[in-house]
Order: sequence, then C-alpha cells, then structure tokens
Amino acid sequence: MTCTPKKRYLGLLLALPLAASTVRIIQTNSAGDNVSIIDPATNKVVGVIKGIEVNHGAAAAPDGSRYYISNEAESTLDVVDTKSLKVTRSIPLSGHPNNISISKDGRRVYVAIAQAPGAVDVIDTTSQERVKSIPVKGAVHNTYVTPDGKYVVAGSIPSKTVTVIDVQSEIPVWSLTMDKGIRPMAFATNADGSTKWIFVQLSGFNGFAVVDFATQKEINRIKLPDISSGKEPVMEGGNESHGMAITSDGKTLVVNSRVNSAIYTYSLPALKLLGSADVGMAPDWVTLTPDGKRAYVANAGSNSVSVIDITSMKEVTRIPVGQVPKRNITAVLP
Repeated sequence: MTCTPKKRYLGLLLALPLAASTVRIIQTNSAGDNVSIIDPATNKVVGVIKGIEVNHGAAAAPDGSRYYISNEAESTLDVVDTKSLKVTRSIPLSGHPNNISISKDGRRVYVAIAQAPGAVDVIDTTSQERVKSIPVKGAVHNTYVTPDGKYVVAGSIPSKTVTVIDVQSEIPVWSLTMDKGIRPMAFATNADGSTKWIFVQLSGFNGFAVVDFATQKEINRIKLPDISSGKEPVMEGGNESHGMAITSDGKTLVVNSRVNSAIYTYSLPALKLLGSADVGMAPDWVTLTPDGKRAYVANAGSNSVSVIDITSMKEVTRIPVGQVPKRNITAVLP
C-alpha cells in the first residue's frame, strides 16, 4: 500500500514527542499588577505580564495564541498575547469577576461574576466580546469546564450552590445547594470520559465533599488530617482548604490545606490518603504538569510557588513570585 504525502505528514505529527510543546505555569498575583510565567523545565520565572491590577483567574487558548486574565480592578477580561505578554484587549464584564475557565475548543471563556444576583459571563473569543450573561443563584467564585467539555460548573459562596450549565444551550440544567459556601472544585471521570464525581471544597471546612454527578447528591465528605506536630496553623487569609487538582491518569487527587500549609494526595476512586508534603504558608491553589508528576502550589502567605514531586511527596524547590499568589493554571503552548 502506497503512503500518500498527507498520510506521511499525519504520521509525523503523531510521532512528535510532548516535548515539542511548551509548557508554562501561569501564576496570578492577587495583590499586585503582574502575572508570573514559570517554565517547569527550569522552575524559573521566564516572563511577567504587567499592568493587570488585582488579577484573579487565568486561562490559555488551546492554540497557544492568548492568555485570558480576569481583572478585578477594572471588571474586565484581559486578553494577552503569549509571545509579547502584552494586553491586547480588555473586554468589559457585567460585574466584578473572580475565576475563569475556557471551553475545550477555545471558543468561549466563562467568567465568574462575584456579585449579586450572580452570573457567568460568556466571552466569544473570536469577536472578543461578551455575548451572554447566564443567571445563576448567588455570586460566583469559580467556574470550571468538565473534562468531557460538556458542562460549565459554577460555585457560589453566599448561596452555597453548585450550578451545572449545558455548554451547547448555555442554560443551567441542574443545581445543588449544600450546607456551606462552595469553594474550589475538581472532577473525576467515568471510563467513557463523562463526569463521575465533583470534589467540592467548602467554606469553613478543612477537607472536601464528594458529589455524585449522576444522582446530583453528596455521597461523602473527607476531612484532611490534623496539622502535624510542631507546626502553627494559619488562621488568617482564605478558606481552610482551597485548591484541588487530579493527575492526568485520573488516579490521584491533590488537595491543599491552607490552615495546615500542606498538600495531601488521595487515591482514586478509593479516596485513601496516600501522602502529604509541607509547602509555603497558606497555599491557595494548585496546578499539575501534563504528565501528572509535579504539583505547583501557590503560597499566598509566602509570595512563592512550591514545586512538589507527587511520587515522593517532597518539595523540589520554591519559586519566588509576586504579591499574594493565588490562582494558577498549566498552559500547553503548541
């Protein structure tokens, strides 16, 4: 059988190693006007996005052309060119923003509007305009796109409500009101890639709840270990447990404890405690490398990012960044 030029080209693309892509950790610094860009190959800050006051959430375009940063000072979504690291457009929002997420195809950015009555702003990334505000119950703290790309999930602290929005219709399809405010979330999947569980961190709780996506009910609640002997708890700042992520193989859940200044790993689906590691003061968010081998933990109280080897649960290094680092993401740039 003759191999056509097109088939040879496709075969070459499939054979390219992951290293052909550039991986960056995008670290927002909530008390400053800059965003730190970390190269996980060297664990150095290799770039800084300047001029975004009180930056909060971040997302990256799948084609590697843009970063999107929510700007709390101006109530805008700022569009950043990934090569120049310059803001090219500031898109007005319907209200004060918090965290953001992006659709799998990169055509929509979903912005949490953190003021009453509550909404998720929808940004069309082609026109770079706000095209819709989806009403939800309560001011929104975080938005997420489920791993299968079918739903946007919004969490509200004041209304204690998780709202699940269909991506196609951009209409809420179900919601769950819990007993505490909704903080960060993460998602476990079924074998077919659909959403199995939502892990939900809650206001005033050093741990997380497990919500079954199919039944739309809480099925478990896990308290993190007590603080280790000799450590002082962090009593000021954000929520007791803030920031979660799941490794790319779906086998490990990584959970921050701000009050313990530590991270913990749990096996999936058994939710058995695997290990822990001390990090900087008051960890507020965590993101993982694409291979799931390292965690980058934003230390809001130490102005640093801890790099944790997940297998050994040891801190590899600690990277100085800007003032009060909170949200971070992993960007894969083709």
